[in-house]
Amino acid sequence: METVSTETGLTPSCRKHFDGDISDSSVGEDCGSGMADHWCSVAYWELRQRVGRLYIVHEPYLNIFQDLPHGNGFSLGLVQGKTDVDCVKRTREKIGLGLVLSREADGVWLYNRSNFPVFVNSPTLDNPSSRTSVVIKVNPGYSMNIFNYDMASVFSAVKERSCLDGPYDPTSIRISFAKGWGPSYHRQFITSCPAWLEVLLNINR
Repeated sequence: METVSTETGLTPSCRKHFDGDISDSSVGEDCGSGMADHWCSVAYWELRQRVGRLYIVHEPYLNIFQDLPHGNGFSLGLVQGKTDVDCVKRTREKIGLGLVLSREADGVWLYNRSNFPVFVNSPTLDNPSSRTSVVIKVNPGYSMNIFNYDMASVFSAVKERSCLDGPYDPTSIRISFAKGWGPSYHRQFITSCPAWLEVLLNINR
């Protein structure tokens, strides 16, 4: 049975194979022009430190991987500097082929191309009445809808302000390579994860 595990027992829809053609994927350049038609921007973080500039995405697919030549897209190896932090070094080695973000009619899909799991938190995966974030484990070779457009509008309307613990961004997705965070892990916050992504969707911004 093809499933992905969650910290709260939820099982979102997932599929084993990615239907898009990732070989010809290309993305917009990180520049100030043409910002109006981008659908998301991606920030790469190591622990509490953002590395590099925001990567602006115009095309419907984005490959994010460690080193060239693993396709067109966002090569993290090009923005990473030298580090003496062992957990960051080890996690960088696990990114490999990385992942694909795909903008589809029903929302944003993620396909895990690497040999290790990735962990995802998204507003449309959370329980809107809970203070605890839902973190989804996506195994290698699996894909899943990580942001549902229809659910986003509903969730933003019912999110209880009393349950908000600090800033809340209804269009921000967080993805960690190889390491999970939250109540089920010794890392309580994503800022304790060695290598992670912040995907900022251009919806109602």
